[in-house]
Amino acid sequence: MAMGFAELSITSNFTFLTGGSHPEEYARRAALLGLSAIAIADVNSVSGIVRAWSELKKIAQEIVDNKAARADPIGPPKPAHLPDPPRAPIDHLPRLLPAACLVLDTGMMLTALPRDRTGWGNLCRIISAGRQRAKKGGCHLTCDDLLAFPQGLTLLLHAPDRPMPDWQRDAERLAARLRPQMHLLLAPAYDGQDQARFAAARALADRLGLPPVASARPIMHHGSRRRLTDILTCIRQGLRVEDLGTAAQANAEQRLRGADEMRRIFRDHPDAVDRAAEIAAGLQFDIASLRYEYPSEIADGETAAARLKRLAQAGLAWRYPQGIPERAQSQLEHELRLIGKLGYEPYFLTVHDIVDFARSRGILCQGRGSAANSITCYALGVTSVSPEIGTMVFERFVSEARGEPPDIDVDFEHERREEVIQHIYDRYGRHRAGLCATVIHYRGKRAVREVGRAMGLSEDVLSALSSQIWGSWSKTGPELARLREIGLDPDSPRLQQTIALIEEIIGFPRHLSQHVGGFVITEGRLDELVPIENASMEDRTVIAWDKDDIDALGILKVDILALGMLSCIRKAFGLLRQHHQADYTLATLPPEDPAVYDMLCKSDTLGVFQVESRAQMNFLPRMRPRCFYDLVIQVAIIRPGPIQGDMVHPFIRRRNGEEPVSFPSDDLGRVLGKTLGVPLFQEQAMQIAITGAGFTPEEADGLRRALATFKKHGSVTEFRTRFLRGMRANGYDDDFAERCFSQIEGFGSYGFPESHAASFALLVYASSWLKRHHPGIFACALLNSQPMGFYAPAQIVRDAREHGVVVRPVCINRSHWDNVMERTERGDLALRLGFRQIKAMREDEADWLMAARGNGYRTVEDVWRRAGLAAKTLTILAEADAFASLGISRRDALWAARALQPKGELPLFSGDLDGEGIVEPAAHLPQMTEGEAVVEDYVAMRLTLRSHPVALIRHRLSPGIDGRLLGGHVPSKGHESALQGA
Repeated sequence: MAMGFAELSITSNFTFLTGGSHPEEYARRAALLGLSAIAIADVNSVSGIVRAWSELKKIAQEIVDNKAARADPIGPPKPAHLPDPPRAPIDHLPRLLPAACLVLDTGMMLTALPRDRTGWGNLCRIISAGRQRAKKGGCHLTCDDLLAFPQGLTLLLHAPDRPMPDWQRDAERLAARLRPQMHLLLAPAYDGQDQARFAAARALADRLGLPPVASARPIMHHGSRRRLTDILTCIRQGLRVEDLGTAAQANAEQRLRGADEMRRIFRDHPDAVDRAAEIAAGLQFDIASLRYEYPSEIADGETAAARLKRLAQAGLAWRYPQGIPERAQSQLEHELRLIGKLGYEPYFLTVHDIVDFARSRGILCQGRGSAANSITCYALGVTSVSPEIGTMVFERFVSEARGEPPDIDVDFEHERREEVIQHIYDRYGRHRAGLCATVIHYRGKRAVREVGRAMGLSEDVLSALSSQIWGSWSKTGPELARLREIGLDPDSPRLQQTIALIEEIIGFPRHLSQHVGGFVITEGRLDELVPIENASMEDRTVIAWDKDDIDALGILKVDILALGMLSCIRKAFGLLRQHHQADYTLATLPPEDPAVYDMLCKSDTLGVFQVESRAQMNFLPRMRPRCFYDLVIQVAIIRPGPIQGDMVHPFIRRRNGEEPVSFPSDDLGRVLGKTLGVPLFQEQAMQIAITGAGFTPEEADGLRRALATFKKHGSVTEFRTRFLRGMRANGYDDDFAERCFSQIEGFGSYGFPESHAASFALLVYASSWLKRHHPGIFACALLNSQPMGFYAPAQIVRDAREHGVVVRPVCINRSHWDNVMERTERGDLALRLGFRQIKAMREDEADWLMAARGNGYRTVEDVWRRAGLAAKTLTILAEADAFASLGISRRDALWAARALQPKGELPLFSGDLDGEGIVEPAAHLPQMTEGEAVVEDYVAMRLTLRSHPVALIRHRLSPGIDGRLLGGHVPSKGHESALQGA
């Protein structure tokens, strides 16, 4: 009896720009074809394996559901005399065999299949070794790498398609050492010469003493992908379709095949087909068996559980110096019990240690996301937001029922996050720590550009097509009428084919990038769990899987993220310490300051975190925040999700008393009480599904995932029927249920979790407090943290001056690289602009200038001689009017700077000539007008301390009105000081 067939060498689209099908498509097609097993074997990569594994899990559940449905059908049975309706049932589940196609530097190719956990670890180490020798995306492998870690691997040596130098020598070397675990792979080329090719390969196998094994070596799951595969080849090689030549697919045959087709193709070699199934049966390793071991975090003989309890209890005493509330103590004990039951103590300790390192270096950080629901994180100092602020429970963060690892995100100062990242590498070693990958997929504009170029469309046509994309490419492409409007012919066969290929390539992976900060850390070798490779950024290494993959496998990660506002707040705290001897942290700022809320109600929020956009400024006077939780709502409500879900206006009407606050039931009242009956947060969406629609926690979590990944994976519409049916069963009317689901569906576009909003609201309050009570210090810190936020330095400076801050210009003798606060003659603080505000100035040049300044410079030439700056740098300083305090105008300074020799002074004139030198007569240059000076300020620094540009033409805009009444030409207080060279 003939055995089934297992495909042992599949190339998916994770062999980037080569494979023509997703791993998920191979999994589903293999189930339809009845294959016993499939091996996703991408070139020097295992990046696509988890996708196929996840799809096979879904297929397994579908098979169970289909069998249950057939066992208990709905409605009357089908009459026996009628034929079965046409369908493509999936009743067979193939096994997934993890694998990789190893391509050596010599061109030799081998498919490596791990038999057990040792084999998987060795495969990962082999790929890691090759990847870390090369730049991002490359891999340098040799025979020695295979011979160093061969244990547990079955190797399929690919018969060469063409003669290659040294191939026979290397093959004999490998066979001599690894013959018991090696086979020779026979694969068709579908060119009419396959039988002769198989015979030659069979003879080669006999010479090497290797048994042959058959494979279709598919690069497509179905022949319909032939054209797209050619397009991928064009993109990879930088060619047009017309120029592909023999690199194009000769036909659509290199696809996944069933057992019958393989036996027909290998009719003279049936044993090679049978051997594929035999090999698959002997491969026992399953990707689901990977057991991730988190670092134990045992220190000084103290167990992780004991250490976490000690640190958390001490932290709670620190958070509540007046005495720990009973509720907080009982909540901590509850959380520690659950953490201990699930074995997550080391994870919390790792996050604590990272945060502790940052604080020891003076790096401001703040945990966000679900961590804000945890009093353990609050006690450990991971977050400064008390969990009492929110309404959700700890089980949203760590749940025994959900069986998922917790996910803690920590924001660090954007300028100093790299210190934290390198500390993690140094502490755990690069063989134990790595960043997650991020798979860059084809989206609309890139797909249009790259597919269009491959199809030979001109750049103007590509620009026209690209202009029709708003956000993402729709499933139906641009409308025909719109194509005609922009001058394209929708009946053109080439354009139609291009649009079809664009739609097909959308969602294809293009390359791996690095995650913004998701770290995976292990107790043992990380490179035996997953391959590690170099990132494009220096001193960064990434793993082969992305966030979704490690979530599917239950692997913990720590998110080390960057936030510009934390840099600003830390710098502002430093200035407060320096000038006011006030030592603040995020947790010790004076809470609930009415003056801060008064400022927010006036929309005076330029530069304030999260609420500085025009939309937020317009909403603040309507929201009128008066407490911290109002800020939590303010952060969350001006988002596409709540806006599209029509949550904003009902909330405001209820808050202003224009509409009664009512709840359809007491149960939902407990869920929506704090938000006046309007769902604003993702957690509320989950609780409505559980309380109102009878979802299980697992179903509600599926809804949450759909909300979080809407843009990437589709919509939450699949939950609609289940939700509406559940609401109806629990007594809620259809109109209310429809409205609820519409609001929940709105979260598909950037809905906010409450815990996330609470963490951000703390930064809103902190930045608002700084702006309200110390506007000069806040503006200084904001300028020193650029680029960040919505507003340019010119707007930040103007806003500071409107708040009474004296702003002084860049000065050759008083400025530093950063903007600083300095005392005025009256003892007040003034903001002195730093050299960083000059567009073309470099920090190392400013360092030289400051180091040689001594008691001050007196002339342009003085700076040149003492600081050793190039004449070009002096020209830059002159253009910024940095010599004004010396009584040297901008034009005079430029004249002096350009008179200097670019290569230094000639030796004859370098000494003192006792008055014998040539004295050049002074040049009397005309003074610049106010308008000219303003223009030059913007050219050099993108801001001015002189008149506002509009003030110069006010007399034209408002003829007949005294400019002084409009603030036209009257210099501000800060400007008067600037003109005096203060």
